[in-house]
Amino acid sequence: MTDKADDLELKLLLDAVYQRYHYDFRGYAMASLKRRLSHAKDHFGCRSYSHLQELVLHDETMLTKLLSYLTVQVSELFRDPDYFRAIRQDVVPYLKTYPSLKIWVAGCSSGEELYSLAILLREEGLEDRSMLYGTDINREALRQAEVGIYPLDRMPLFTENHRRSGGKSSLSDYYTANYDAAVLDKTLRRKVLFADHSLVTDSVFAEVQLISCRNVLIYFDREFQDRAIGLFKDALTPNGFVGIGAKESLRFSRHSGAFADFVRSARIYQRRGDS
Repeated sequence: MTDKADDLELKLLLDAVYQRYHYDFRGYAMASLKRRLSHAKDHFGCRSYSHLQELVLHDETMLTKLLSYLTVQVSELFRDPDYFRAIRQDVVPYLKTYPSLKIWVAGCSSGEELYSLAILLREEGLEDRSMLYGTDINREALRQAEVGIYPLDRMPLFTENHRRSGGKSSLSDYYTANYDAAVLDKTLRRKVLFADHSLVTDSVFAEVQLISCRNVLIYFDREFQDRAIGLFKDALTPNGFVGIGAKESLRFSRHSGAFADFVRSARIYQRRGDS
């Protein structure tokens, strides 16, 4: 099959997923999608994207399996410790001025980033006045996040991340070891709500003071990036904060004027109060 025909079949597959299940990947970065869907095609023994499309259209269980290829599932507790240190040192003093807080972790995957913020809020005395929303389009990932169980062999890395982020306690205070798994303290979920939400097709669901959406925009094309950043603008209270990934930027968005650099090195922006 020629590359041109291959690309056409891929686009038809994405359109079929949207028409059948209302998951819109048509504006995702094509190079990344092609790589991911090529792996999926090989894994499911499909001779072509058209064959994969046929399976997805006629077997609803295939969608969940396909989403594991289309969405990013690799994360860590306190990933990029400098980001969380900046939240702790520079953003938390502002958050402490609010009587109540709503925090949105968009594209939360299996929950590591949300739990990192939950631990940080507890250490900073903000847990009781905070509500955290973790959203993702992958329902299987959300189920994993709700459980809060991670491989025990990853905890040394997570512990070092927590220490470097300015952690004020031992990470071991927040989990129990159970054979080869680390089970997070269920009290960390007292003020947490996980929900299915798409930055591409859904609308704002709450007014929040902090949004953390890291390493998600990088997979979108310019149109989808603009839509997501517009959602952030609409969801944030005046002077609220948004943090994005180290290789991402709001600079080229048509909504960039609504945000000011806050901690440039950590990619944390503040919504302008007059926007």
